[in-house]
Amino acid sequence: MLKQIFPNVAHIWPQFVQSIWETIYMTVWSSVIAGVLGLGIGIVLVITQEGGIAEDAYVYSLTDKVVNLLRSIPFIILLAVMFPITNFIVHTTVGTTAALVPLVVGIFPFYARQVQNALLEIDPQVIEAARSMGSGNLEIIFRIYLREGLPDLIRASIVTVISLIGLTTMAGAIGSGGLGDVAISIGYARYQNDVTIAAMLVILIMVFIVQFAGDWLAKKTVHL
Repeated sequence: MLKQIFPNVAHIWPQFVQSIWETIYMTVWSSVIAGVLGLGIGIVLVITQEGGIAEDAYVYSLTDKVVNLLRSIPFIILLAVMFPITNFIVHTTVGTTAALVPLVVGIFPFYARQVQNALLEIDPQVIEAARSMGSGNLEIIFRIYLREGLPDLIRASIVTVISLIGLTTMAGAIGSGGLGDVAISIGYARYQNDVTIAAMLVILIMVFIVQFAGDWLAKKTVHL
């Protein structure tokens, strides 16, 4: 059946399977690294803003401007701009590992803003109550912000991971590997439309899995 519906995919099957694993590799590692950076920066934006538990206008203004600057750079341009930095960090500018650097830089500002918006949904009275009971800043961050905002943080993470999957396919245009590379270098360049369609279907399945798992996890954490 595969040979009849996707004849060209069957011909390059080992390479196609490898491209799936490369996409998963880029998505997972970029999500982990960008998740840590984005969560930290998002928390900094929340606690240092006006009225925050660690209000600092200078830190907030600087962090906010850096996030806005990085978010405004189109990813395809960021890929080219990051070449020297990528080469310095991983000693190469091609391949899945090299793609992690621009992917992280491209997605963590987006996630930081998502984290900020999620944490701002927490009732300020809950935070004030914790402060009046003598809770320190770290205790408020972990016991109020991260615990109370967990469902919204999970939903923000879903949106970010789905966006990241899309960026991995764009990175394929410059030789990072993955499904984007196969869809462009084989499906598009050689007019093998079944390869492009197969890559698209796999990406859609990945997005569906992430969305389903994230929604399920968010519902489970609502009443924690």
